[in-house]
Formats: sequence, C-alpha cells, structure tokens
Amino acid sequence: MGDLGKTLVFLGGTLVVTGIILVLLGRAQVPIGRLPGDFIYRGKNSTFYFPLATSILVSVVLSILLYVIARFRR
Repeated sequence: MGDLGKTLVFLGGTLVVTGIILVLLGRAQVPIGRLPGDFIYRGKNSTFYFPLATSILVSVVLSILLYVIARFRR
C-alpha cells in the first residue's frame, strides 16, 4: 500500500503544478489553444474545435522535458 500512496501523492502534486502553470499562462495571455493550425468550425447549432497545433507543441515540449529528466536519472 505504501507504493500506491506515493504514486497518488506524486500524481496529485503533478496535477497541482500543472494547474498552477495553466492559470499563470492564462493570465500572461499566452495563446495556448488559439494557435494558427487549431481548427474551429462553427456551424449553425454546433461548434467543433480541434487543437492540432497546440497538441503538437505540447507533445514536443513534453518529449524534450521527459528526455532531459531521463538523462539526469542515469
């Protein structure tokens, strides 16, 4: 049970840090989610939003971050 507790604490801390970063980015007017390449279709009664450019940017940043973390753990 100790490992499960540590995992839950780590996941909770990660969520808190991610939330704080998102709040700060929102206040800094960083256009995450409104980049060129994010598709928005507004129909008569519906809206479809596909954040392609934002997804690619987040994927690249996370890949680099995880690569750096893995290099330091060796």
